[in-house]
Amino acid sequence: MDDMFRVSGTNLTVFVPKELDHHIAEMLNQKTDWIMEQKNIRRIVFDFRETDFMDSSGIGVIMGRYRNINLIGGKVEAVHVNDRIDKLLHMSGIYKLISISREKKWNIKGNQKGEQYGEHE
Repeated sequence: MDDMFRVSGTNLTVFVPKELDHHIAEMLNQKTDWIMEQKNIRRIVFDFRETDFMDSSGIGVIMGRYRNINLIGGKVEAVHVNDRIDKLLHMSGIYKLISISREKKWNIKGNQKGEQYGEHE
């Protein structure tokens, strides 16, 4: 889990793990909120390239971060969404609030590697 979070400027990329259940969701919520506060994040991108399974707690993670960042005028996006995750996001109605794509359409400016935040900071 050491490479799940990457910051570049005011962008935060969250590399969602293979399975996103309520145990992982709780960690993602806490760590993402902490990074948002520390780094003045204005854009969160959830990268689903490795994700095979997500339950409703994953929707909660996205909705919670959307609610928090929307208060400061920020955005949330989901990229590399497979068919299964896409269906779940559409059924939840979240596609009305965030941008969802099967491919990575945005570019990080500056250092491509960004700062990485692991589980043990």
